Amino acid sequence: MSCQMVYPRNFTFSLQIDLDTIEVSNLNRQFLFRKCHVGQSKAHVARDAVLKFRPNINITSYHANVKDAQFNVEFFKQFNVVLNGLDNLDARRHVNRLCLAAEVPLVESGTTGFLGQVTVHVKGKTECYECQPKPVPKSYPVCTITSTPSKFVHCIVWAKDLLFAKLFGDKNQDNDLNVHSSESGASKSNVFERSKDEDLDQYARRIYDHVFGYNIELALENEETWKNRRRPNPVYIRDALPEEDSRQNGSSHDCSNEQEEPSAMVSLGFRNPQEIWNLADNSRVLLKALRLFFEKREKEIGNLIFDKDDQLAVEFVTAAANIRASSFGIPLHSLFEAKGVAGNIVHAVATTNAIIAGLIVIEAIKVLQGDYKKYRMTYCLEHPSRKMLLMPVEPFEPNKSCYVCSETPLLLDVNTKTTKLREVIDKIIKSKLGMNLPLVMIGHTLVFEDGDGLEEDEAANYALNLEKVLAELPAPVINGTKLTVEDFQQELSCSINIKHREEFDEEKEPDGMVLSGWSAPVEKQVTSNGGASSSGAPDTDGNPEDISTKPGMKRKLDEVLDSKEKFDASSTSSAQVVDDDDDDDMVMLDEDPKLAKKKRLQ
Repeated sequence: MSCQMVYPRNFTFSLQIDLDTIEVSNLNRQFLFRKCHVGQSKAHVARDAVLKFRPNINITSYHANVKDAQFNVEFFKQFNVVLNGLDNLDARRHVNRLCLAAEVPLVESGTTGFLGQVTVHVKGKTECYECQPKPVPKSYPVCTITSTPSKFVHCIVWAKDLLFAKLFGDKNQDNDLNVHSSESGASKSNVFERSKDEDLDQYARRIYDHVFGYNIELALENEETWKNRRRPNPVYIRDALPEEDSRQNGSSHDCSNEQEEPSAMVSLGFRNPQEIWNLADNSRVLLKALRLFFEKREKEIGNLIFDKDDQLAVEFVTAAANIRASSFGIPLHSLFEAKGVAGNIVHAVATTNAIIAGLIVIEAIKVLQGDYKKYRMTYCLEHPSRKMLLMPVEPFEPNKSCYVCSETPLLLDVNTKTTKLREVIDKIIKSKLGMNLPLVMIGHTLVFEDGDGLEEDEAANYALNLEKVLAELPAPVINGTKLTVEDFQQELSCSINIKHREEFDEEKEPDGMVLSGWSAPVEKQVTSNGGASSSGAPDTDGNPEDISTKPGMKRKLDEVLDSKEKFDASSTSSAQVVDDDDDDDMVMLDEDPKLAKKKRLQ
C-alpha cells in the first residue's frame, strides 16, 4: 500500500508513505525489492533503491499509515499531485477526501491480475474517486454461514470467522457459532472451554464432534429449513477416521526441526498444496493443526487473528472448511484454492504493474504541466476491446449526486424507536460513509463527537448518547429529522435526512436501516480460484474499477470546462495550493459546538 506526493520544483522532491513491509510474495512483481529486503519497510527500501540511480533527487519516506493524524489537509496542501497505489477502499476514500479539501490533484491507480486502471481526479473539474460505486467484497447473512451454506466460500467464512476465532481468538468477542453442548452440567455449557486436566486428543475430538456432528443434527431438527434444500449429513470423528487413527494423529513428534514454522501438512507428509484432500485427510490435518497450536503456539491462543500468511492457520481453515463442505455436499478444494478465498488473494502480474506504473507517470506529468485536455482515465484489459488492451477514456464531470464532492443530502430509512445512535455511527457513518472521527449534530445540538481532546464530562455524555435509541436523544430523531455529520480530519460534511420505518427484510437489509443517495459499493462475485473472496481487503495492488459502471452520457472534461468560465491552465500547472489563512473561526459563533472541535484538530 503506497501513497506518493510530488512537489515539482525541478521535479526534485517527492514523498512516499507506506505502512507495509516486504514479503517474499512481493518479489515477483515489485521490482525495487530483493530477497535481502524481506521484512523491511517498503517505503524506506524503495527510497534507497531509487536514489541509487537518481542520487540528485530528494525523497522522504514514511513507514506509516496514510490515515495517521500527521498526514492532514495542511500536509497535503504542500504538494502538487498525489499518486495513489493503496490496497483498500477505506484508505483510498480517505486520501480522496484530503485531496479534495486541499485542492490537490489525485492520480488514482490499481491492479488485479491482468486488469488495471489509472484515473485522474481534480476538484471541480473531474469526478472524484467516490463519484462512482466501487467493488467491495461480498458479505453473507449470518444464517447462511451458520446454517445453510451452499458455496465453498460460505464454509471458508464459517471456518475462518467463526471456528478459528472461537478456538484461538478473543474469547470475549461475540460469535454466532453454537457453543452449547448436548451434555448436561454447567462444566460442559461451553464446549470450547478446555479444562486444565483434559487430554488434548479428547478435547480435539469433542470439538470435532460438536461442530461437524451435533451442530448439524441440531440444524436438521428444523424441518422447514430443509423443505427445498439438500439436507446435510452430520460428520463425527468415528465416521471420518478409525478410532486408533484419530488418537494417534495428534502426536507431533515428527516435526523434525523445532525452529521451523509448525505445519500440519509437513507433519503428515502432505507436500502438494494443490492436491485436494479427502474427508479423512482433512480430518487428520484439522486434528494435527489444532494440536500444533496448543503445543507450539499456546501463548498466542486468545489473541490470534486469521492471517493468510500463517501457514498453520491456513491449514486449519482449509481442513475445517472442507469437512463442512463435505457435510453439505459442496465440492472440496485444495489448500491453494482455499487460501486464495480465505486470504482474498488475486495473484498479481508483473507486466500489469509495470504498465500501470508507466501510465501513472504519464498522467502525473500532464497534471504538473496543466495539460487538462489530455487527461485520460486508462483501463488495462485482460482481453482486447476494439483491438486494444489499453482503453483510454476522457474524464467525466463530477457526479452531482455525490455526497463527497457535491454535498448532496442523503436519506436514511431507520426505525427511530429501536435503533441506537451507536448502530448508526458504526454501520452507516463509519462503515458506509468512511468517516474516521465523526461529529453528529441534530439542529444546533451536538449529540456525538469522536477523537482525542474531549473533556471527561463531554466524553461521558457522548458515551451515554451512544446507547440511546434515536428518538430518545437530547434532540430526538424522528421522521423528517436532519442530521449533520462532519469529519474535520477529512474536512468532509454531509447531511442525512431521516425517514422512520418500522420493518426491514433481515436477508436483504441486514443492517436494519437503508442509506439512499450515495454510490453504494458493487459487490464482487466470489470465486473459488482465488479471484476474490468473502471478507477483508484483497491481497492485490488495488482493485480496478469496472469500466462498465461508467455512465456513457456524462459530458467529457473539456466540454465541462468550456461551459464554465475560462479555465486558468496556469493554476493547474502548479497544483500546490497557496496557504491562505484559515479565518473561519473568526466568523463562527462562540456557542457553535463545532468550533471547539476544529480548534482541537488545528
